[in-house]
Amino acid sequence: MKTLTLGERQRARLLILMLFAAAVSASAQTGAPSTQNDKQGFLERFVSFYRTDWSGVSPSGPGAPRRGVPSPLNSPPFPSADWSYGGSPTIGESDGNVYPLQTAINGARTRTKVYGWIEPTANLSTSRDRNYPETNDIYSNRVELGQAVVYVERLPDSVQRDHIDWGFHLTGFFGTDYRSTTNKGYFSSQLLDHNRQYGFDPVLEYVDIYFPHVGRGMNLRVGRYISIPGIEAQLTPNNYMFSHSLLYAVDPFTDTGALATIQLNDRWTVQAGVSAGHDVAPWTTDAKPAFTGCVSYTTQSVNDNFYLCANGINDGKYAFNNLQMYDATWYHKIGSTWHLATEVYSMSQRDVPSINGSIVPEKGTNGANCRLGLQRCFAPEWAAVNYVNKQLSPHDFISLRTDFLNDKKGQRTGHATKYSEETLMWSHWIGTTVQIRPELRFDHAWDRRAYDNGTRTNQFTVASDVVFHF
Repeated sequence: MKTLTLGERQRARLLILMLFAAAVSASAQTGAPSTQNDKQGFLERFVSFYRTDWSGVSPSGPGAPRRGVPSPLNSPPFPSADWSYGGSPTIGESDGNVYPLQTAINGARTRTKVYGWIEPTANLSTSRDRNYPETNDIYSNRVELGQAVVYVERLPDSVQRDHIDWGFHLTGFFGTDYRSTTNKGYFSSQLLDHNRQYGFDPVLEYVDIYFPHVGRGMNLRVGRYISIPGIEAQLTPNNYMFSHSLLYAVDPFTDTGALATIQLNDRWTVQAGVSAGHDVAPWTTDAKPAFTGCVSYTTQSVNDNFYLCANGINDGKYAFNNLQMYDATWYHKIGSTWHLATEVYSMSQRDVPSINGSIVPEKGTNGANCRLGLQRCFAPEWAAVNYVNKQLSPHDFISLRTDFLNDKKGQRTGHATKYSEETLMWSHWIGTTVQIRPELRFDHAWDRRAYDNGTRTNQFTVASDVVFHF
């Protein structure tokens, strides 16, 4: 088995050193008087956190300070309490989260926090080799490690409006899901050259700077961050379900650039930024300057949110995932326990090499099913997904997802066909640190056999993950 290149090893060492330095800083800067917990050792504090969390007797303090509209949802059981937007912390909301690892380190008395999760997964499938384009359980009939993630972060204080503040974020990510985060130029040979089942990716590295006097607050993010539109995200705790929609499986993953998020008032937020293009590092030959602009509107009742984005816009000429994406998301709350989440998008690239021509597509990308005689052609796709979510208890919710993808030229999945999937999932929390998400899923390819290496039109999976937060 081939190893990482010298450059990749050097970048890995640098990231590990940065994570270690931040963790040491978090544990050293107490910033608060000692408590009775200081008399306990690291392991005692770590175990005690889970004991109280799982028994339901964790102390409940005052709510975290915030300004603006109230949160429409409960989290847990849902992934987020707010109608979220990408590329920024929620402006006006403080960091009130407490994590087992940081509590064990220093009683969670610092703004810099170290935390993460481990996610084992299992699935049974009618496909024999891979469930693709289903994601994240791409490998059929296996028990595997989807994600093992460590975060080191400091959130800027965006509740106050007196002074400029700052934050940062570093991520260490390992597991089979590195396929859904890898960018060309960031340790990408693991996937593009070797197609390894497991891999490492430093998914997020950025700095946040908060300017309180621009609008009602502006956050400037510089670095590598999740491509901002959409309901779903690469980090599993941020999603309703274990598996992802087809819509998610083929859209952009992460960008490297700068993004400004401005809260105009309680109802309107706007965003604008530039990046090196989707899923590529700025130092690669595929990097192209691209513009992203979004607007988010929340109704006065807070029962509805609309989020519109033009994402990664440039000349649209074929390059590694140089997708031109126009995305719309709508959240709607019905009563106290039901809500809907709906997303639609259109994506395309132009001058994509034809699978029937002599031009070889770039490694890690597919050609387009162009008309015979053409060497290149325009490759569009569109998709829609809807979640229906019902809270059953403070620890439980169920979700039904309906998803449709039309990969018109097959450039995203390798098969020019329409796809649909329906998934039913139940989520159960043990305390606030363990989440279990079993699901039933049915996929169908409408125009040709596209599942199980192009041998089946249907695919049925039974799957689950367990997310263990630390």
